[in-house]
Amino acid sequence: MSSASRIIGVSLGHRTLAEADHWIQSLQPAPVLACTHLVSVPYPHVAISLLTTSSFRTEPSLAAAADAASSGQTGRAVRFPGVERLTGELTVSEILQRSSISRVEVLGSGPADPSTVVETGDFVRPQFRGGELVLVATPAAGGRLVPFERREPTPCCADH
Repeated sequence: MSSASRIIGVSLGHRTLAEADHWIQSLQPAPVLACTHLVSVPYPHVAISLLTTSSFRTEPSLAAAADAASSGQTGRAVRFPGVERLTGELTVSEILQRSSISRVEVLGSGPADPSTVVETGDFVRPQFRGGELVLVATPAAGGRLVPFERREPTPCCADH
């Protein structure tokens, strides 16, 4: 008898998004949905919400952070249906067809045109907002888009 998937919160004290991402990617079986959440209790760190049948232990001192993650209406999706199919260059329409992302928005400009090419960099981290996944992108050379969050972001003031 298998138990049903449910949203659970986990807080292991990850200090960075990369640490939390690595932990999520190591899970077997992979969760259906996994989001990271920046929390401040009892100290600033990254908590995780998972849609899974598995259970994970959270230290009592981090229980409030785990609860905040499991009840959060926003997050940063690391695992979601179709994520493995979002590699290379894809049109906005292909992203929507291949994954559970509901829409692609251009930062500060609204919905992206369905025919616009997105250079995924093989790293797509949509925002989970009110029950749907939204990929925020920024303009790139040649009328293309890139996801707002990059695997290796350019440090602030890198060219100064």
